[in-house]
Amino acid sequence: MHQRTTSTALSSTPTEQRAAEVARIDLSAGSVETVMVDGQPHIVLRPAVEALGLDWKNQHEKLKTRSWACVVQQTMQVPGDTQARLHTLAPVRTFLMLLATINENRVAKAHRETLVAFQNEAADAIEAYWTKGGAINPAATLDQVDQLRTQLDSVERARLAQERLTAMGVAKQYGLVNSSYTEAMARTELARMNGEEPDIDPQDITITCDEYLKEAGVSSAADLRSARVKLGKTVAVLYRARYGKDPQKIKRPIDGVFRDVAVYTMRDRDLFDTAWAELGRHYDLQTHIGGGVR
Repeated sequence: MHQRTTSTALSSTPTEQRAAEVARIDLSAGSVETVMVDGQPHIVLRPAVEALGLDWKNQHEKLKTRSWACVVQQTMQVPGDTQARLHTLAPVRTFLMLLATINENRVAKAHRETLVAFQNEAADAIEAYWTKGGAINPAATLDQVDQLRTQLDSVERARLAQERLTAMGVAKQYGLVNSSYTEAMARTELARMNGEEPDIDPQDITITCDEYLKEAGVSSAADLRSARVKLGKTVAVLYRARYGKDPQKIKRPIDGVFRDVAVYTMRDRDLFDTAWAELGRHYDLQTHIGGGVR
């Protein structure tokens, strides 16, 4: 389905009448009018079924026995009618499933060709869903395409996050990462899966030697290369003295090449401060490189 044109009809309850949106949906098997019920489009079933030359009572009874079917009754006034009446409605998915299961030989010849066309299109879409991961209606509107892109982005974020979470679980199992790093990254990935900002303890935010040095005012590539090695070795020694193991390493771009880089959390920032002060006594880094930590 793809195109909708809206008009206004009256929908009523036993105590009131109110305006209800009516939208026309174009299918390969013709067009149907829908009425919004709780924000979801519903087909007015009887005229849609009888338009195919089918017996309404038989089809209605069949729907009552199908687990995938959902029907509701509502008193409303539809376009072309002069008063409000009790109508049987069904969500679009129920009506589409009904069309897909109708025996074409029981449909009037005037409608048989369009019904068969719809059933073939539905079969193609189902096949693509299971074998190719999805199907796209070539007549989809720009709004529908944008919604699909949003859904695909969400699926991709979730898939990548799941892969990262699995990798972190393996790394933690073999003692390759500390608990605070694992928790921080897990919170970050779970938030990204839901398209949200991660809610993590500021002390669990990661930090590397490059990030510390840039915050300290070291900006040139030559200075970074010089200080990175000295600071990195000293912080690693202090980390091993505190935890009895090497710091976690991840891939980060260094001078245009991805390399293994030691990564820490902000709860270990004091190790950087200690290392920076120690190096300053021996190498006069504050003077050579450009100042202390701000």
